Amino acid sequence: MCLAVPGKVISVSGAQEYRTGQVSFGGVLKQVSFAYVQEVKPGDYVIVHVGFALSVIDEREANQTFEYLRQMGELAEIEDAP
Repeated sequence: MCLAVPGKVISVSGAQEYRTGQVSFGGVLKQVSFAYVQEVKPGDYVIVHVGFALSVIDEREANQTFEYLRQMGELAEIEDAP
């Protein structure tokens, strides 16, 4: 099963289609490509799949998605992180 996960944008760098940045998934930071979401800025929430941010979402939607994933037991890796 493929899963796209919401995360909070911490930083953005680069230009145009080469923009990348740090995204926090419950405190776990990952490097993500922002090639598909040129308008993204720090503090935004994005849906990420295989290292690419696919869309910008609002904080309420991100939190709701996290809750669904928690109920399904799909957040063990994030919740067990140091």
